[in-house]
Amino acid sequence: MTTAPNLQIRASGVTAEQLAAYSALLGKVFGDAPKFTPQALAWRYRDNPDGQVVGFDAWDGERLAAHYVTCPTTARIDGASVRGLLSLNTATDPDYAGQGLFTRLAQATYAAGADAGHGFVMGVANANSTPGFLKKLGFQLVAPLEAGLLLRQPQRFEAAAAGFRIDWTPRRLAWRLANPASAYGVRDRDGLTVIAAPTHLPLVACVGFVSEGLVEPGGAAGLASLFIGLEPRVNLAAQGFLRLPQRLRPSPLNLIYRRLGGPAPERLDPAQTAIGFLDFDPY
Repeated sequence: MTTAPNLQIRASGVTAEQLAAYSALLGKVFGDAPKFTPQALAWRYRDNPDGQVVGFDAWDGERLAAHYVTCPTTARIDGASVRGLLSLNTATDPDYAGQGLFTRLAQATYAAGADAGHGFVMGVANANSTPGFLKKLGFQLVAPLEAGLLLRQPQRFEAAAAGFRIDWTPRRLAWRLANPASAYGVRDRDGLTVIAAPTHLPLVACVGFVSEGLVEPGGAAGLASLFIGLEPRVNLAAQGFLRLPQRLRPSPLNLIYRRLGGPAPERLDPAQTAIGFLDFDPY
């Protein structure tokens, strides 16, 4: 372990040099992946129509020791539009582990987010990271996400059933589907649009739902549909939803939430919360 008491904590940015450093650190910690290339990070960090990332980095001279960013988003909460943040990439160089850098960067990030007018921060945490978010950073564990196969495509979409949902406008959705690290299929189904993304499983696509008419149909879809999330607007049981057994899941995916201020609620009701893969970016 490298002990560096004089690390500099600086706001994250989107210069070519910063993106290259983030790409190298994320690749070192998690392995090379298309979503960690500088091009993909530029799309996610810089080009988001809701704004550039809010986050902080720890630097040891010219060496990036730790990195944490949240991405601006907009939610509909009980009908009101509320700006918020999606907790996304976090990585600490193994040489600097055990020094509490993630907590320091997260606290600085949430303070900056609140000062900028963001009402909440949300994320999807795995089993290892969930306790830290809950105990050290004051998050609510909203619910573990559902994960399973849909045998039939939804035919009804009760938009009013969601008290909390990400507000996908045509502009935001066009940006989301321009992800250079993936490719999407889009098809309309009587009042809703089904968006499908390829997964690591052959002939299986991960699906999410938005209101019809936000995006033009097109592209191919997998033969089987995987749903990951919470979805009060669709009766999953009526679609022949088959939950994946725990042994087939690499880790529980937990929806976490924290109010930062403004009109956002203190806690979310999981029974009225809609979240799918489009909202937290696994594909």
